[in-house]
Amino acid sequence: MKILITGGAGFIGSNYVRMHLEQNPSDQIVNLDKLTYAGRKESLVDIEGNENYEFIQGDICDAEAVEKAMKDCDTVINFAAESHVDRSLEDSRHFAESNFFGVRVLCEQAKKQGIEKFVQISTDEVYGQIKEGSFTEQSVARPRNPYSAAKAAGELLAMSYFETFELPVVVTRSSNNYGPYQFPEKVMPLFITNLMQGKKVPLYGEGLQIRDWLYVGDNCEGIKTVFEKGKLGEIYNIGGGNEIRNIDLTKMILEAMDKGEEMIEKVPDRIGHDFRYSLDCSKIEKELGWKPKKSFEEGLKETVDWYKNNEQWWKPLVK
Repeated sequence: MKILITGGAGFIGSNYVRMHLEQNPSDQIVNLDKLTYAGRKESLVDIEGNENYEFIQGDICDAEAVEKAMKDCDTVINFAAESHVDRSLEDSRHFAESNFFGVRVLCEQAKKQGIEKFVQISTDEVYGQIKEGSFTEQSVARPRNPYSAAKAAGELLAMSYFETFELPVVVTRSSNNYGPYQFPEKVMPLFITNLMQGKKVPLYGEGLQIRDWLYVGDNCEGIKTVFEKGKLGEIYNIGGGNEIRNIDLTKMILEAMDKGEEMIEKVPDRIGHDFRYSLDCSKIEKELGWKPKKSFEEGLKETVDWYKNNEQWWKPLVK
């Protein structure tokens, strides 16, 4: 099988490429990535010599680049996206381009080239916030920031190609990922690398917002399960089952780093900050047999250890 993976030099994408080739060494992977600030070829330096791996630098908004990269591929997994909420609040244009228009370009080429399966990677943030209970795949999407709105638009467009053109689309919506190779603007690697440099960690407001944390390796396994067994035209939630307040997450990171709470620096809260995300993942568990394996405590320790042991990867990325 030959697979086009877009955004495969990013955080989740690079972890997926590595895992897929380890589990399916005879598959061929073409990795199309623009190499924006968060995309790094260094994240896959260990597989650059693999004869079944090809890297192409290119933009999913560029129809010619996509056409060439997709040629002779059987399937597509689209990880490519602008993903940082704070950046979307400052300038949403790039988010609309990559997360919506780029999906259109991919769907058009997938339709033309007869792709057998198209996996659109999305996020739990498309649902918006929820005070009580959990979102199911049938819940109405009510995104509350430009990032999540663009992601919602992208997956709706992909699903429209399934309904209108019978493009074989499936969608995954995962909760907050953490783990190796995550760009240090996101909360967990930001806090870990700040503490390694003797800097304080910036906590939004009182830190009462709640997020569900999913180890990136578990997410990749969930995505692969949907890729292999997911029903066309369906959406699958992928969550970690670890709902944690930001203040409690901060204290857990401090403890893991042997630092005290004096290292917390409270900063003004993000505008429109969603209070709580929560996913009901019974569908993927019952229908496809997937559930997360990594406990949060184990995943956090592995993540801290990875950043401690890989300063050469993240130090060039921080100020």
